[in-house]
Amino acid sequence: MEAEFGTVSSKTLLTNILTSRKTGPIIVPKGGGGWTSSTTPSLPSWLSEEDINYNASKFDQKGFSGGLNYYRALNLNWELTAPWTGAQVKVPSIFIVGDLDVTYTTPGWMEYIHSDQFKKDVPLLEEVIVMEDVSHFINQEKPNEINKYIYDFFQKF
Repeated sequence: MEAEFGTVSSKTLLTNILTSRKTGPIIVPKGGGGWTSSTTPSLPSWLSEEDINYNASKFDQKGFSGGLNYYRALNLNWELTAPWTGAQVKVPSIFIVGDLDVTYTTPGWMEYIHSDQFKKDVPLLEEVIVMEDVSHFINQEKPNEINKYIYDFFQKF
């Protein structure tokens, strides 16, 4: 994957990732493609050219190995957290997600989040909030709205 990422500039790759509005599981086609398209989409209002340039410069210095290693270690993460399998989140909570978030639209997750099982796993869950027309970067895409949800939640305490 690093080799494929190296076929385009860090700026192009980050722009494609951060502006993606595709839902469902992330699939890298055989033979490449996907986020490494050389076509760079226009930036949304919440993402500046300065932001992209700054972040791209950091990836230009260090590469993408660190970020990719998180995904490479998913099985190890499951092994290391096995003692907490079935543990409940036992603090008052709200769950906020964008309707276009790849994690929300991955098969099975939307159903789980809106199921009785999620409420059993998070018994003090007060609300599931699905923000419309928002992808994975909710705090950047809709900062005022997300801050209001969090502020209103904290006001209860």
